Amino acid sequence: MRETYHEELAAISDGLVEMANLVGSAIGLATTALLDADLQLAESVISTDEKVDDLQRDQESRAIAVLARQQPVATDLRVVVTSLRMSADLERSGDLAQHVAKLARMRYPSRAVPRDLRRTVLEMGQLAQRLMAQAAEVIITQDVHAALQLEKDDDHMDELHRTIFQHLMDDRWQHGVETAVDVTLVGRYYERFADHAVSVAQRVVYLVTGEHADELIPDTPA
Repeated sequence: MRETYHEELAAISDGLVEMANLVGSAIGLATTALLDADLQLAESVISTDEKVDDLQRDQESRAIAVLARQQPVATDLRVVVTSLRMSADLERSGDLAQHVAKLARMRYPSRAVPRDLRRTVLEMGQLAQRLMAQAAEVIITQDVHAALQLEKDDDHMDELHRTIFQHLMDDRWQHGVETAVDVTLVGRYYERFADHAVSVAQRVVYLVTGEHADELIPDTPA
């Protein structure tokens, strides 16, 4: 029974890693679809979201089954409860990747992102994918230091997001209202995706230490 119990807990962790890898790949592909106006790739990302949703339902079923059969306590209980929250973060990340792909599809054969913002959006997409890959690694290693580092790495995403708004507020903006709305949404999608990756890492911190991440990060002097 004990061996089965640990196998069930391991399956929950493996499922989270699979979800993280899937949504990380999705945001990378969605970025390519957006910048290259690749309709086929966009459709592929959109359909992939169904698999992410299926994986989340599997995670919920596993977690509920463990709670019902094993009645875990202490750290094991944190594993189960935290996994439910992480799977919700990852499912939402998949939705955000799908939103990027849907925008690419909606504007096809045109490109939603103007030339002068392509570099920024590409960097946001690459960073989003990298942050999620780091989150997946943190789930595997349960490395608290690496998990806390993720929030610092996310600061660059916030800088890129501000760059988007600086372009939009510039008097030289000549791309019209529709493109401004598209770019605003895109920036928000990537920023929120990164936030979910950070949230996953923070939940690993709680899983390992029993403390919330903000309790372990020293305050920065004013």
